[in-house]
Amino acid sequence: MVSKQTPVKAGKVLDMMGSLHESFTPSARRISEFVMKKPADVTKFSIAELSQAVNAGEATIIRFCRTLGFKGFQDFKMELAIELSNQNQSEKSILDTDVTPNDHAELIGQKLQNTLNNVLTETLNLLNFESLEQVAEQIRQCNAVYFFGVGSSGITAEDAKNKFMRIGYNVDALTNNHFMYMKASLLKEGDLAIGISHSGNSAETTKAMQLAKEAGAKTVALTHNPRSSVCEYADWVLVNGNRQGQLQGDSIGTKITQLFVIDLIYTLLVKDDVSGAQAQKLKTTKALET
Repeated sequence: MVSKQTPVKAGKVLDMMGSLHESFTPSARRISEFVMKKPADVTKFSIAELSQAVNAGEATIIRFCRTLGFKGFQDFKMELAIELSNQNQSEKSILDTDVTPNDHAELIGQKLQNTLNNVLTETLNLLNFESLEQVAEQIRQCNAVYFFGVGSSGITAEDAKNKFMRIGYNVDALTNNHFMYMKASLLKEGDLAIGISHSGNSAETTKAMQLAKEAGAKTVALTHNPRSSVCEYADWVLVNGNRQGQLQGDSIGTKITQLFVIDLIYTLLVKDDVSGAQAQKLKTTKALET
């Protein structure tokens, strides 16, 4: 899991707050929501002014900053100011991507395009690329890869299965909780389990990850919340973005970011063995010809 003391690099403060939002205490959530709404104002506030604005004690604000990996409020303000100064002022904000009942089809299309740009940028900000490389290396070395996910995340798991099978990996996807539990309990050292849950709190995926971990397999969590329950049983955590308008919900941004991370892993695998991947893909393509 991501340590509470892990420093947040400049350019990632707002995205990290968004990913951790559901794991915050009620008071920390109030602080986070205010900062997300008025980040420029916060960079000019004293800790006393922010305390009054969010109805939280100064000690609570300091704990909030330390939760994100900062020494205190001044460090937090400085990194936030750097992030804001680095932002392209011509870019649309997340509020500009909200779909309203009066929007026509072309405008909705443009807003969804902006949503994709936002969430992909957020994903790149949140991903630990060292962990991504390590996960790719585990896939190269392991005996078999198993993707676990339910609902929409189950669709991502099935897509990942198709993608990695096409280049010759021993892979399966399980989206039914009973099958997930049975398979996870039978894994062994040398296997890799990848649990996909956007919230990170899917009871089914969390249990499957726990069973896989107890069975001796290595485990990876793909989630938006790096402090969620599924991460408790993960050797590596890959974080995907989620900043999108309210009316979009999870209709497009979440799915795209999950697939984006899967595709990054796939590309890392292919680039290190281009000829081998092409040969395997040619075999599987020919096998599907009628």
